[in-house]
Amino acid sequence: MIQYLTDPGIWAALVTLTLLEIILGIDNLIVISILTDALPRTKQSRARRIGLIVALITRVALLSLAFMVAQLESPIFSIRGVWISWRDILLICGGIFLLAKGTTEIHGKVEGASQAIEPSEGTRSMIAVVFQIVAMDIVFSFDSVMTAIGIANQLPVMIAAIVISMVVMVLAINKIADFINRHPTVKVLGLSYMLLIGMALIGEGFDAKIPKGYLYFAMAFSFFVEFINIQIRRKTKSV
Repeated sequence: MIQYLTDPGIWAALVTLTLLEIILGIDNLIVISILTDALPRTKQSRARRIGLIVALITRVALLSLAFMVAQLESPIFSIRGVWISWRDILLICGGIFLLAKGTTEIHGKVEGASQAIEPSEGTRSMIAVVFQIVAMDIVFSFDSVMTAIGIANQLPVMIAAIVISMVVMVLAINKIADFINRHPTVKVLGLSYMLLIGMALIGEGFDAKIPKGYLYFAMAFSFFVEFINIQIRRKTKSV
């Protein structure tokens, strides 16, 4: 247990995954805010809490299921000499999904396309809103789950990162959203990480593993460059 806690690779995976979960989870929280706006003000806060708790349980359950599938390494067929298992199929499909999702989101950011979700007229029931929050969270969770599998190899690390990121988002959603709105390139950077992880998952699915250290270094270096760019832009505006 002590060796597990003192392993720098595990802490690097936890910090990296937590930050990515926060960046990739902003859209989810925006949707939750929009959905609960249809309720009376006295019920909005309660609906958000219930929705987030149920959504967290759903996300952890989906992560656990995906992780169990990822452990099924018995080969079922081969492609040009490369044996493919259910784990490989999950990784390849997840990688393709991350590539498609990341490309679509980046295109929307660059081209200015947006899909707004408008609340319907009137008020919805508490149960209906919570159900919609859970349903939307399942849609938003798949990229989060596949990102977690691409970053970390230990289920406890994945669950801890998701729990920590959701707690942080609930407590500091306004500040986080304002920061990303002021610096949209941070969101694009997170989406580019999604593309990187997607390629790593596809490669691992075809038995071409990329060492996690390379991924951490690439992410840390690009984040450092973006941090410098933010500071330069801030000084330029203040002049």
